[in-house]
Amino acid sequence: NPDLFQALLLSVEVAFIATFIALVLGTLAAAAVYRSDFFGREAISFLLVLPIALPGIVTGIALRSAIGGLSIPFSFWTIVIGHATFCVVTVYNNVLARFRRTGGSMIEASMDLGANSFQTFWHIILPNIATALLAGGILAFALSFDEVIVTTFTAGQQETLPIWILGQMLKPRDRPLTNVAAMLVVLITTIPILFAQRLTAQAGDAEGKS
Repeated sequence: NPDLFQALLLSVEVAFIATFIALVLGTLAAAAVYRSDFFGREAISFLLVLPIALPGIVTGIALRSAIGGLSIPFSFWTIVIGHATFCVVTVYNNVLARFRRTGGSMIEASMDLGANSFQTFWHIILPNIATALLAGGILAFALSFDEVIVTTFTAGQQETLPIWILGQMLKPRDRPLTNVAAMLVVLITTIPILFAQRLTAQAGDAEGKS
């Protein structure tokens, strides 16, 4: 079914790009909140977590109003923007938690020994937060891939796989195909989440032993 494969491809592309944006912005935000003490830090932390705490329909309506108010045409990139708003939260929470479990003495020692900021990040910080980034990225991808409500308000004429499945529910003749597509969504989202949970648990056990 060409419509099915087109919707699947769109969902995968959106999920990959939204996850990449979430990895970059979530890591930078977590580093800023952890390393810096500035006015409004708690408010910024609250705003970062807010999109995933609110009901999806509230986030979707807010995004649609903002995008419409800026006269931005609804397209592939508006879906990416909508998904990135809540995908950032998963990366931010994972990385911030890892920062808080990682002592600052290693970073200070690296700087004292003459390493610059890039060398300290590459050799000290990145290895320590690598599993948190991987787990956050996997969760972000899974959340983006099966998102329905926010996508409905930001997609325009685009049709991701969950939106396609929702439309097929009104076509009884296509029920077997819809069932296969729904199982595909379940597998693509459940397996990464289980892997991320296992990865996070292993990282926590390793830190406890050390």
